[in-house]
Amino acid sequence: MSSDRENTPFLEVALDNLSAGKAVERLVRQAWEADASDLYINWNENDVSVAMRCLGRLRHLTTVSHTDGSRMVNYVKTAAGMDLAQKLRPLDGRWVREIDNGVKLDLRINTIPTLYGEDMAIHLLRRNFGLMQLDNLGLHRKDLAELRSQLFSGSGLILVTGPTGAGKTTTLYASLHALNDGSRKINTIEDPVEYVLAGVRQSQVSPKIGLDFPELLRSVLRQVPDVIMVGEVRDPVTAQTTVRAANSGHLVLATLHAPTSSGAIDSMLALGVHPHFLANSVQIILAQRLVRTLCDNCKIPFDVRDAPEVFDDIRSWLKPGQGEVAYAPSMCDQCHYEGYTGRTGVFEMLRVMPEIRSLVAKRKPAREIREMAIHQGMLDFRRSALLKVAYGITSLEEVVREIPVEYLLPPD
Repeated sequence: MSSDRENTPFLEVALDNLSAGKAVERLVRQAWEADASDLYINWNENDVSVAMRCLGRLRHLTTVSHTDGSRMVNYVKTAAGMDLAQKLRPLDGRWVREIDNGVKLDLRINTIPTLYGEDMAIHLLRRNFGLMQLDNLGLHRKDLAELRSQLFSGSGLILVTGPTGAGKTTTLYASLHALNDGSRKINTIEDPVEYVLAGVRQSQVSPKIGLDFPELLRSVLRQVPDVIMVGEVRDPVTAQTTVRAANSGHLVLATLHAPTSSGAIDSMLALGVHPHFLANSVQIILAQRLVRTLCDNCKIPFDVRDAPEVFDDIRSWLKPGQGEVAYAPSMCDQCHYEGYTGRTGVFEMLRVMPEIRSLVAKRKPAREIREMAIHQGMLDFRRSALLKVAYGITSLEEVVREIPVEYLLPPD
């Protein structure tokens, strides 16, 4: 992306002569209208900067004085029921407010002391907006069909992996939405509960009173659920209990921090899960990243017929005529001069077939498991991303920006 586009101001907000409350209200509305995920109030040596995160990128909104910044932070802390006097320890709070015509925003607040003042992060959740559907996540039709089949099979472990901000929770909620037809008892264990799902029994961890993932998971199992969603596997007890639940007839969906689908196997083993039990329970591992989607109004086509090797690895997946043109971002008012208008997932879905199950049980390295999965037809990150480029959904530069280069290199 060119430096000109990076430096284009994003609807900068002027807050002159506004009260702290009205200033915060305007900033929250601006973030909501821009479909931002987060709003930040950050203290600098001489001023306080306000920014929002749109499509995974920071965009500057305004700069205010220390006095105004302090008033704004205190206004939010008061609304969220946080301790105004406590400025030297991290704090968490929650503020639910109606933004427009019955639209409610669930604002998750976090503050942290910094060198110059109390930085604040505000995470925006749209409470009564429709959940993402499985069909809209960005999965290839083959992977989508296999995921649906496993979701409705009744038992086993489905792991969703990736870094923070890769859309893992969105994928879990879309899966739960598909399952939530009233015929199953569904329990979730979350930190925090991000969306309220009617008919789903949702529980939130509370470390302050010792209610952590392992404790809640043990209690949920006594409720005899059909489906369990574990917001994050982050410790040995949770990992081992999750696998035991999947091996005892429950369908368990969980997230994990691992870079690739095969890497999730190593992560679970490192948490002390016995390879035999893991091999018997895990059915699908879905690794994912998010890439921005090109603005259809201004994207620029360029001919790639002179370099057909770009799409050689995915030629069998393309229809006649596809793979001859790729697109680059431009700028227009419809995309706020960004070149992109949304985000979609790039996925790597490992279906645990008998051969892979055997490799897992024998504790074979992730590289060997990955090679077997690709041999069996897995769409790895490289081919999944190239398909989105060939379809005109995203650009090559966006793929390179968001997916580590080692996963984009062709296999040996």
